[in-house]
Amino acid sequence: MREIFAAGRGRLTTMSYAVIKTGGKQFAVEEGQTLRVPTIAGDAGSKVDVQALVLGGGKDAKLGGDATVAATIVGHGKADKVIVFKKKRRKQYKRKQGHRQGFTEIKIEKI
Repeated sequence: MREIFAAGRGRLTTMSYAVIKTGGKQFAVEEGQTLRVPTIAGDAGSKVDVQALVLGGGKDAKLGGDATVAATIVGHGKADKVIVFKKKRRKQYKRKQGHRQGFTEIKIEKI
């Protein structure tokens, strides 16, 4: 749980969050959040468990172990195109190639 001072309300609120690892990258997530991660196998609407590295925060942080975060796959897609252009001057050498990285959009259900 993370304590946040609610601006203008004069009180502390708590939020649960986690740091998850998928596709070789780490993401800080909260319940109800939707985010794009590297491609995960599965159909849209299916449930998936993602490895959690840190649960909570501050003094109540739980590290590692076999903790998981429940998520639902919203859909799959491809990111915007990135152009790869190679050139060697005065040698008539030019190569142009495009790349679109695949992603999976997931919604965090339960931490």
